[in-house]
Amino acid sequence: METFEQKLSKTAKRLGLKIEQIPRNIAVIMDGNGRWAQQKSLPRVMGHRQGASIIEKISLFCVDLGIESLTLYSFSTENWKRPKAEIQALMHIHSEYLVDIRPTLMKNNVKLIHLGRKEGLPEPVLKDLADTMEQTSANTGMTLALALNYSGRTEIVDATRKIAEAYKKGDLRLQDIDEQCISQNLYANNLGHPDLLIRTANELRISNFLLWQISYSEFYVTKTLWPDFNKASVEEAIMAYASRKRRFGSI
Repeated sequence: METFEQKLSKTAKRLGLKIEQIPRNIAVIMDGNGRWAQQKSLPRVMGHRQGASIIEKISLFCVDLGIESLTLYSFSTENWKRPKAEIQALMHIHSEYLVDIRPTLMKNNVKLIHLGRKEGLPEPVLKDLADTMEQTSANTGMTLALALNYSGRTEIVDATRKIAEAYKKGDLRLQDIDEQCISQNLYANNLGHPDLLIRTANELRISNFLLWQISYSEFYVTKTLWPDFNKASVEEAIMAYASRKRRFGSI
């Protein structure tokens, strides 16, 4: 089985880049499902179904590229404000997806993890999510992080509560609370921070996504709607990333 470095080397050679010009960790704000359906005079739920089918294709392509982690903004805490029928359809699609993708994840050595609060999610979704994470927990390839019932602010609040509880119990000193401490108490403390953040559908907002983790991420916005996003779209984003000079505050 090829390592990340071997895959990245092949990707770099094919794209005419250096390995260090390729992002190791990618995050995507998947937007445009509803507009895609509207453009085709279809119900919004059909856009969501099409969007779900794209996830597997993009995930597998990222595996082939040598990407270490792919984080997808699947359902935000703000999305509960949508019509009840649409929410029910979205939850059903999530359950179906979490079951259907298991063979693909296992075949490609992909580990699924969850970002977000479990409270509020329907029982079928929680069960399917837990079962898929358990089945893939020993996989050592790419990590696929599903931000489901997620909020960047809520994640920081939850991390703060964990830190406060540890301090209250005497397990943590005041001087121990630093950036590393906060990072270790986020939903997935071993998940690499995104080198590249992609947003589809030409929206120019962060939308409460990975607020702590994207401090030095490169942003890439495309007019392409998520259901139309494909391999070429991923490579376009990578080439845009490769053209940037990441200074991290230096000259």
